[in-house]
Amino acid sequence: MIPVDRPLPGDVVEDAIDQPFWDACRDHVLLIYRCRICAESFWPAGCCPQHGMQDMIWVTASGGGTLHTWTVVHQKYSKSFTEERTVVAVVKLDEGPLMHTNLIGSNGIDLQVGLPVGVVFQTIASESVIPVFQLRNQSETSAPR
Repeated sequence: MIPVDRPLPGDVVEDAIDQPFWDACRDHVLLIYRCRICAESFWPAGCCPQHGMQDMIWVTASGGGTLHTWTVVHQKYSKSFTEERTVVAVVKLDEGPLMHTNLIGSNGIDLQVGLPVGVVFQTIASESVIPVFQLRNQSETSAPR
């Protein structure tokens, strides 16, 4: 169990299956699960819907994606929402899967589906680092990574 300074958002709980993901987050690397049979990537980690739990592997994701949808949390019903305004988003990663996350650096106004986003990492407890996303400039999306 990891000691935390505040409650972790939602279902963020490190476990043995997802440990490589959490270890990579501490190194500021985003991992996703990829099926070795069909090469499709998935989030959250689990299994390939076509082939079950066979031949899944963690791979490094680009960290880029586009805004798929979002909502602005005005009611602070959880202690994990400590910021002024929380934007909960679903990002379509460049590799294909959808990922639930927080969008930082935005007040939720003037957002549009398809805006480019990039991953950044937040330390939310002494040992817990989570991936969140922020809007990217169009020039950033064409720059090599």
